[in-house]
Amino acid sequence: MDMKLEVVVVPVSDVDRAKNFYTALGWRLDVDITTGEDFRVVQVTPPGSAASVTFGTSVTSQRPGTAQGLHLVVNDIHAAYEELKRLGADPSEVFHDAGGVFHHAGTDARVPGPAPQRRSYGSFLSFSDPDGNGWVLQEVTTRRPERLDPSVTTFASTSDLAAALRRAAAAHGEHEARIGAEDPNWPDWYADYMVREQAGTELPS
Repeated sequence: MDMKLEVVVVPVSDVDRAKNFYTALGWRLDVDITTGEDFRVVQVTPPGSAASVTFGTSVTSQRPGTAQGLHLVVNDIHAAYEELKRLGADPSEVFHDAGGVFHHAGTDARVPGPAPQRRSYGSFLSFSDPDGNGWVLQEVTTRRPERLDPSVTTFASTSDLAAALRRAAAAHGEHEARIGAEDPNWPDWYADYMVREQAGTELPS
């Protein structure tokens, strides 16, 4: 049975302030429902995310600001920093952890700059919402094989799909140069390349 993460609940003290903050970051507003003075549900979704974020009135018993270590994955940590800064999220500088495995709680063991050789999973930045709920962005450029299901191919956004198509097109151009002819079955070759690339298996020659 699949169990897919659907919603993360974030405790806030001012629902409208939180709504304005997250939507200003470009997070899609999915729901804003009020059924009375003491119950309101707001749901937003980060760009390209399959899981959403919910906050509101009487939706959690957590104290506002106590949600920490919420992770978002990006493929370019420096571009993410520039975007968050432009949108007013006041992100930290890019950092990696002294231990090199994950990152410590809070700001312990932070080393300025991205991970050596921009190792996938190793570079981070952080920001907080107006209540102090803490978010961490992690740069992932190559998925670990155990994190991939070779039978499933999905793209989180149109930009991810477009980037995969560009990589397939470049690789296909090299393929045609090797065989010295145009490949009339290029759609099949593209599809095979994109599935194998995402699954982390050997790419077509």
